[in-house]
Amino acid sequence: MKAGIEAMNIYCGSAALNVADLARARNLNNDRFENLLMKEKTVPMPYEDPISNGVNAAKPIIDSLTEEEKSRIDMVITCTESGIDFGKSMSTYIHHYLGLGRNCRLIELKGACYSGTAGFQMAVNYILSQTAVGRKALVICTDISRTSVVDASLEGTFAEPSTGSGAVAILVSDYPVVFQVDQGANGYYGYEVMDTCRPVPDQEAGDADVSLLSYLDCCENAFREYQKRVEGTDYESTFGYLAFHTPFGGMVKGAHRTNMRKLKRATPAQIEADFQKRVVPSLTYCQRVGNIMGATAHLALASTIDNGNFDTPQRIGVFSYGSGCCSEFYSGVVTASSQEKLKQFSLSKHLDDRYMLSIEEYENTFAANEQLKFGTRNYKVDANQFPMAFKHVKGKNRLVFSEIKNYHRIYQWV
Repeated sequence: MKAGIEAMNIYCGSAALNVADLARARNLNNDRFENLLMKEKTVPMPYEDPISNGVNAAKPIIDSLTEEEKSRIDMVITCTESGIDFGKSMSTYIHHYLGLGRNCRLIELKGACYSGTAGFQMAVNYILSQTAVGRKALVICTDISRTSVVDASLEGTFAEPSTGSGAVAILVSDYPVVFQVDQGANGYYGYEVMDTCRPVPDQEAGDADVSLLSYLDCCENAFREYQKRVEGTDYESTFGYLAFHTPFGGMVKGAHRTNMRKLKRATPAQIEADFQKRVVPSLTYCQRVGNIMGATAHLALASTIDNGNFDTPQRIGVFSYGSGCCSEFYSGVVTASSQEKLKQFSLSKHLDDRYMLSIEEYENTFAANEQLKFGTRNYKVDANQFPMAFKHVKGKNRLVFSEIKNYHRIYQWV
């Protein structure tokens, strides 16, 4: 019995910002900024939210299926820490706007940045259980960053250049042409730690140093647990590529360096060569989008598949981390056919098609987005506030957020 990813697509908004421009505007230390390994970040527009992003990521996948194949989807799992309601699942909106059948489980999972892996593993195990042979599960990992103000507290901080927005849609089935999961090859590691949290829906808090240490600890020990469960595993030779949850590229580089030192006693030169070969392909898209929380590990996986060399099949090791914390190391196999299938969705072309904001336009989004608070009862989106960015969705059959009427969110195709 096989299980894994049949199809995968991303949607990372209509607008982005060159983070080098942001670093200059915020007077960030250049040496420290370079260590982020960031190039661009997606900036959410007022007409974009986790639901519209999720639908736009999934729609090309759904459109590629026959009606009979669509009818086999009987589970939609939304994975996020950017929920829009304490009760109602975002999956209900996503299911509706994708036009899926009503005989379907609609679920929302929260688990910080680990949520995407939680939903993915739930879907994989549903397929492997064979309780509904031939069925499929649609997993939508979607998160959004909304910085609401510009003030002195941002001066000299490095969180702002690394936060992003977007979604990854994953069709999970017994036809894993994109990524075939290694069954039973999972290492888990988690404990209570106050590294980062969202005490209110529109604000994050935490300790960056504690977060880094927790991430490093989990990266090492989740792999060690994987190694215990999968006989003969070697950190360096077992995996052709590695894809990490990527808050920013420099954090991934530090975690990989730590593992290579502890597990392989590698020299700095060996570590750098290995990083360039096995890890850098996973960073290509993350460097252009930023941290999209629950979707980031799968964005890194998509980047690896698109940018790696798969002339021969390669095993990819995936590390997922969520603050608070929970982590997992798992693996799967990717082939040349996997890469060919993923390239049909033109992920890099989508990222190239975003409107590049000026610093002034970027800062204007703060005031626009601040108008929409969690729990807003009535609200109308003014898409004309950012006409240049809106041109990058108009006429492309994209879903946009348009209104809240008595708490009910309303969207339209443009």
